[in-house]
Amino acid sequence: MPRLRRLGSREVLKILGEQGFGVTKIRGSHAKVVRVLPSGGRQVLTVPLHPELAPGTLHALYRQASRFISAAHLHDGFFSD
Repeated sequence: MPRLRRLGSREVLKILGEQGFGVTKIRGSHAKVVRVLPSGGRQVLTVPLHPELAPGTLHALYRQASRFISAAHLHDGFFSD
């Protein structure tokens, strides 16, 4: 069974950036990342800015990002086999 990797916010932002998300706003300890679709729709995620994210937080980010991005594209970044 794959295990969730220990990631910090920089790694998560890099993974999301590779899928077309860009940081649009930072307020306090959270960054808002947005991806604009060709149809004009916006996909928004919020990432806490911490050196290491808790496993539950990482899993929640993975689940939320999976609504917009194929889980196959995210799996290698979030899980180690």
